[in-house]
Amino acid sequence: MTVSEREARAVAEAAREQDWRKPSFAKELFLGRFRLDLIHPHPEPEAADVTRGEEFLATLREFVETKIDGALIEREARIPDEVLRGLKDLGALGMKVGTEYGGLGLTQVYYNKALALVSSASPAVGALLSAHQSIGVPQPVKMFGSQEQKDAFLPRCARSAISAFLLTEPDVGSDPARLATTAVPEGDDYVLDGVKLWTTNGVVADLLVVMARVPKSDERKAAGHRGGITAFVVEGDSPGITVENRNAFMGLRGLENGVTRFHQVRVPAANRIGPEGAGLKIALTTLNTGRLSLPATCVGAGKWCLKIAREWSQERVQWGRPVARHEAVGSKISFIAATTFALEAVLDLSSQMADEDRNDIRIEAALAKLYGSEMAWQMADELVQIRGGRGFETAESLAARGERGVPAEQMLRDLRINRIFEGSTEIMHLLIAREAVDAHLSVAGDLIDPDKTLADKRRAAVAAGTFYAKWLPKLVAGPGQLPRTFAEFGTLAPHLRYVERTARKLARSTFYAMSRWQGRMETKQGFLGRIVDIGAELFAMSAACVRAEKLRAEGADGQAAHQLADAFCRQSRIRVEELFGRLWSNTDDLDHKVVREVLDSSYTWLEAGVVDPSTDGPWIADAAPGPSKKDNVHRRIS
Repeated sequence: MTVSEREARAVAEAAREQDWRKPSFAKELFLGRFRLDLIHPHPEPEAADVTRGEEFLATLREFVETKIDGALIEREARIPDEVLRGLKDLGALGMKVGTEYGGLGLTQVYYNKALALVSSASPAVGALLSAHQSIGVPQPVKMFGSQEQKDAFLPRCARSAISAFLLTEPDVGSDPARLATTAVPEGDDYVLDGVKLWTTNGVVADLLVVMARVPKSDERKAAGHRGGITAFVVEGDSPGITVENRNAFMGLRGLENGVTRFHQVRVPAANRIGPEGAGLKIALTTLNTGRLSLPATCVGAGKWCLKIAREWSQERVQWGRPVARHEAVGSKISFIAATTFALEAVLDLSSQMADEDRNDIRIEAALAKLYGSEMAWQMADELVQIRGGRGFETAESLAARGERGVPAEQMLRDLRINRIFEGSTEIMHLLIAREAVDAHLSVAGDLIDPDKTLADKRRAAVAAGTFYAKWLPKLVAGPGQLPRTFAEFGTLAPHLRYVERTARKLARSTFYAMSRWQGRMETKQGFLGRIVDIGAELFAMSAACVRAEKLRAEGADGQAAHQLADAFCRQSRIRVEELFGRLWSNTDDLDHKVVREVLDSSYTWLEAGVVDPSTDGPWIADAAPGPSKKDNVHRRIS
């Protein structure tokens, strides 16, 4: 499909959740308002939820320790059938499904703890469980399905049916406006044709959530079909579905991910989730909370990296001292410990707010995904560096020559996809930036919209004048400038005062940029990315301080928690100041010129002296629907 940039943006904008019904700590932070009252005191789970969650974790831990062989999954690049059957017997497929439908009914907090535990043994198994419940059939059906659909699908998903989420296509990634898979109404059915790529769980799935475009026409509209991107639940064994390839990757080698083709697949209209045209909004809303599963695996990775770094650094002696006693190595261990504490604080806080449904957490969840995936990658990279050659060597090779088989290089490979999964870092920057400036666009958006009339622009000017007359003066001074503010946090109080002052500075910078670039603001992706990264650091600092104070009040490791939070905040503040410096002093304009020359083939001389090892074939596979001649590699788990 050929779609203009404006049309693509219009589709994405229409799919956004437009209203902010509840306060959002992160949104307020981007507006220069440090609403500590929204996260402190730290929200607490219900006692019954804790009991149920801890009981399941104990059972799950025994299964993980005795039944999941991560090295075997890595070596054979598949999850054994007996592991999948065991997970079904445990009820792990239904962790997020309500007890009324046969699920375990765990909270988001304990679901995350379970994912971190499983992923520490095998990230591929964690990815399977996450894809099934966080974005697969259970989540959208629970949120948007009819009662009949909930009764039909949720009990199956809780106990036996593995599900997958199918949105991406060979020529469609983060730009859903170009979605090519079609769902043509025909009687009481829809007929699906198209190809879906990178279908996590698609190779073993019993149920699929498929996003397809219902064609628009006056005739179909008259028949009650509004058309547009629409969500369907599709049986995995429906005639016409072919799993054409089981994809192989750098990491997550046990991932059941493939290419799925639909050729004249009939889907009952009763399996449509929500109305026609609501599919993309359903997908994006599902991801708002679903994104919290990915930082859960990142927290688990951080804990594992810290454990291995501690054990290795205690044993390895160089120049008469354990390597951890050397500052160059010790600083890396401090970074891993402090960052793991902060990531867990961000995850627990966001998840508990999701459980209580007292806050709008779309920005918090996106920040947790963005920050968790980036920082986990850095921690794994530092672990490899700490272990030196043993970090680069595979666990199998280490064990073969008699050493402990530590899969540090595998951890690095497995974590790399998290910066791409469920929205790449670059897309997350844009998504969060759009939500962060939502208040500005709500009052002044018509001023920079070329399609608006002069009357619309006049009304927007009046509204903007009123909004900014009240908002801007509040960015000049605040409680962060008073020496005794947040005194109950003790040694962490200066960090919270810094967050308050810096949030106002961030809001001023955003306002200045909007005033300067106006309609071109959306093209300043480097600037917007840095704005979001600053906000992520401020959110993480806030969460770390609140969690440390919670632990101190409970009398559990309070001093150690304060020390970790203090270390993290000091490290974070250095990163924040660097990001602020790069807001206005950077190479963005020069980079743009260089890219233009690269794409114009002006620098091909620089490519001389190498060979191209890639095999022949098109850059993007042919997505034209049609019957496949390839073997169906779908794997059934009974």
